[in-house]
Amino acid sequence: MDKKKKKQQKHTGNKLKQQSTMEKKKKQQQDENHKSKSIHDILTLELIHRILLRVPLKYLARLKCVSKFWNTLISDPDFAKSHVHLSAAPTHVCLFIDDYTKACSVDIDAVFHDYNCATAVKEVSLPFKMKTRYDFEVMCSCRGLVLLHRAPHFFVVWNPVTGSSKRVSYSHIVSRSHRKWFVFPYSAILYGFGYDASQDDYLVVVASKDKNGHEHFDCLSLSTNSWINLDVALSKPLGWSNWKSRGFFLNGAIHWSSCTLSVGDYSILIFDLKERSFSTISMPEQVMGYLNPTHLVLLGGCLALYSYDRDKTNIWVMKQYKVHSSWTFYQISRERSAPLCLSNGSDIIALDSILKSIDLYLRFAKYNVRGELLQLKCFDYSDLEHFKDRSRRLSQYGTNYIVYTQSLVPVPSENVRNKDEKRYVNEGHAESAPTSEREKVVIGNGQLSNDPSIQEIRRSTRGRVINRTLDDFAW
Repeated sequence: MDKKKKKQQKHTGNKLKQQSTMEKKKKQQQDENHKSKSIHDILTLELIHRILLRVPLKYLARLKCVSKFWNTLISDPDFAKSHVHLSAAPTHVCLFIDDYTKACSVDIDAVFHDYNCATAVKEVSLPFKMKTRYDFEVMCSCRGLVLLHRAPHFFVVWNPVTGSSKRVSYSHIVSRSHRKWFVFPYSAILYGFGYDASQDDYLVVVASKDKNGHEHFDCLSLSTNSWINLDVALSKPLGWSNWKSRGFFLNGAIHWSSCTLSVGDYSILIFDLKERSFSTISMPEQVMGYLNPTHLVLLGGCLALYSYDRDKTNIWVMKQYKVHSSWTFYQISRERSAPLCLSNGSDIIALDSILKSIDLYLRFAKYNVRGELLQLKCFDYSDLEHFKDRSRRLSQYGTNYIVYTQSLVPVPSENVRNKDEKRYVNEGHAESAPTSEREKVVIGNGQLSNDPSIQEIRRSTRGRVINRTLDDFAW
């Protein structure tokens, strides 16, 4: 009986051992099969596309190296346009141009989050760099593209991420003005840079006076490389000193703030790029009669105003676009802190300029919604190659800056869709448009891909409406 029992136990043990061995082999086979599978066997192409659209731009360059397909997908112009709207964590950068010739950029998000925050400051090579003096001023930004002015009379549209750029002359504006005295941007009544989604076109607008004192409003289409006269949009004179000349693009329109002491209604001027029409919205009541100058800025996708008041900086934010009752007041407990952007949807990042005249530091401060200082970061930019031989400080006269959101959006090339449209229209008479003397488009990702997979993704995503609500930027 014992022998029979032992024999049965031995048989059972052998059977279990065989099952265990078979299970191990099966698992090894599954592991090998899993290892041999690519990510394309696990995820659909559309799902990969959706995931990549939400990856922060700073990581996309690395992901291009994963495969030829990923490189083609990320380099596709349609991907770049969608990524502007859908990226989960847009990268805010502050671009400084000093003495009109030298430039550096600061990754604002990295300033407060990276362990080695010194890497957030980088030298920048400006486009169209020549041996002769090349005076640059930073004007505006839109969807990752930066509008520069270059002496004597050129606009340069530039993407600092891709390095692509385009130069366009505005000599026709100079020729009808007092040439001796026309110095941009100081001689312009208004200027701005925006995007018309209905035409998929980037536009530069300029309001100026001719030698007879008559006002003109011109619009440059980057897709057709042509200037269009829009004097008809000026229903009444703008006034030379009524408005701050730099415009800010938001919600398909360009906005300018009134000069507080010059305009009785204290308003914000709006030019709708699709409708080609002007309108105004009122500033908050607290600004009425305010003696200190107010400045327009964009914070978290909202219009905002700020002003310095003794040892404080006052900020008003319009949380709902064109809803006057949504103006909300905040106060920073520090004077001369110019708000740049929002961090984590609520904290205010500001450029602190209290000590700008006595040292060689850039100061960035973070405040909470109660105006309390959370962090203060200082950078010594004198180690940068561009600034080693400097005899004066970055923060003094001759320095200008702007905040922009990085993107892969390509600069529109001069290969227009209809060359017959490349005309300058003025009072019903067509003449050849002023063209750029030189155009440099360095876009490895500027051409539409013929890859069937990319075309399929493009077809599947075409026509989708992308919406971002104010909840995305809640304070």
